[in-house]
Amino acid sequence: MQKIVQKITDIAALWRKTTALLCGVLLALALPPFFQFWAVFVAFSGAIWLCVQAGDNKKNLTAIGYWFGFGFFACGFYWIGNALLVDAAATGFLYPVVLLLNGAFFGLFTILPFWATAAGKNTLSKLLWFTAVWFLSTEWLRSFLLTGFPWNPVSSVLAFRPALLQTLAFIGTYGLSMVVIFFAALPVFWLIKPTKKRLIWPIIAVGFFAVLWEYGTYIIAGADHFPDGESVMVRLVQPNIPQTLKWNKQVADANFQDYINLSLAKDNHHIDFVLWGETASPFDLTADNAHRQRIRAAVPRHGYLITGLLRRQFEFDKFVPYNSLAVLNKKGQVLNLYDKSHLVPFGEYIPWRNYFPQWVRPLTNNVAEFGRGEQFKTITIDGYPEFAPLICYEVIFSDDVVRKVNKPQWMIVLTNDGWYGNSAGPHQHLVAAQMRAVEEGMTVVRSANSGISAVITPYGQIPAKIGLGKRGIKDAAVKLNLAHDTLFGQYGNAIPLGMAAAMIFLAWLISEVERFKAKRQAKSVLSAEKTNAKISPAKTEKKRKSVQMHQSKAKITKKAKSTAKTKRKPKAKSAS
Repeated sequence: MQKIVQKITDIAALWRKTTALLCGVLLALALPPFFQFWAVFVAFSGAIWLCVQAGDNKKNLTAIGYWFGFGFFACGFYWIGNALLVDAAATGFLYPVVLLLNGAFFGLFTILPFWATAAGKNTLSKLLWFTAVWFLSTEWLRSFLLTGFPWNPVSSVLAFRPALLQTLAFIGTYGLSMVVIFFAALPVFWLIKPTKKRLIWPIIAVGFFAVLWEYGTYIIAGADHFPDGESVMVRLVQPNIPQTLKWNKQVADANFQDYINLSLAKDNHHIDFVLWGETASPFDLTADNAHRQRIRAAVPRHGYLITGLLRRQFEFDKFVPYNSLAVLNKKGQVLNLYDKSHLVPFGEYIPWRNYFPQWVRPLTNNVAEFGRGEQFKTITIDGYPEFAPLICYEVIFSDDVVRKVNKPQWMIVLTNDGWYGNSAGPHQHLVAAQMRAVEEGMTVVRSANSGISAVITPYGQIPAKIGLGKRGIKDAAVKLNLAHDTLFGQYGNAIPLGMAAAMIFLAWLISEVERFKAKRQAKSVLSAEKTNAKISPAKTEKKRKSVQMHQSKAKITKKAKSTAKTKRKPKAKSAS
């Protein structure tokens, strides 16, 4: 086994960049919906091993960090290019370009954690530096740069079992990412020196996640025994309209009617809220009375309909579009509105639009400049529990979905993942909603035009769902008594920031101890050399005379022995 590992590491050392790229690709395999959890151990153990081999060579560390990130993000975000396939004849040829650009741009974020390991003086300190800076650079910085795109945090690899997500309530998404990286990389100590004794490190790594699983199972079991309390009945409506038809003006009215018909597929007298997806209405229901009257048929007798829509508002001598959520009653009145506040860069606005060169501006003009709504707005309707409205990717932002005080009791997310087809994207989007539910300790109700509609409990469980690519409705009870305060919900990302600071301090402390040991050892060697050099001249002369005396005695003894042998020889007889 040791010889096999040695051969593999020898090859990996020769092909550092290729090895880093492959480790990044493997990490992408651990993401939803593939969940190849073993790949996390290989990817991060391999990454730290490469850092150890590179030592403090910043050039090599930069290279392996970039190629690791290139592989991870190019593969992890492959589905983004699917949006170009909606009109494949016109834009399909750009798919490989987008794939490579994802890796090329987002790979820059992973350089820093690799580069930071140069400050470590041993494997443990390098691992601590890597873990802390990965959070700061690859996840936290990515969450707000250009309004942010914190998609696919490392902690999402645990979402194949809700039990593994329960620590989100304490340390959040980024804190759990650091925990996953640190323990998944522990096998590197065996990889560096693959002996039987060091097999304890992979065992500790696997054992930790087993304990995490057991802890989460215990927490969920306790929640399952909660007594029934206040609940709200919702109906999720998912027509699964193909994206090629979603904005086709010729079928816009038919799509609108399809939503109404599907909402009425079953009796709705017991339903409190009917939920449609993001931009489900292609008509501005705040101004279009005819379609507002038509939608009344889909509103429950004693309830409300919540839908996504595009609307326009006249501001500063021009009409500004808004991606909105509206609440309508049985009379067709719009009782409340929420306008999306966290806009998608290059989709709903163009960053630094005015700084683009003239030849690019015709392309940027094809993207509308949407207006921004009020962040952390909550909606209360006729005594129903207050909820936080979110639209599409707003749910991916950890610690940025609800206010800290006077929190709502649940979240409603309207989305449309039709752009990305049957790919990993909609699954990863759903996992983001699961993570917000556990972090904030509240139920998330998610309705998609096309994608995955679901009810998610505060413990990340999904009791009701309409699968990807499926058409239909789903009635479900939202048990609001499961809502609870969480440590992360109170302190937010201050917790993972504190964890990162503690890791950096510990890494520095370990490195200082190593430096002290090295200095003490060097001082000890130097002291021994000085001791040998300080022998007095008198002692040296005495030793020289003693050696000469011994040499003289040896010569005299040798001469005496030679003379004795000569005397004992018999005399030669004469020839006569």
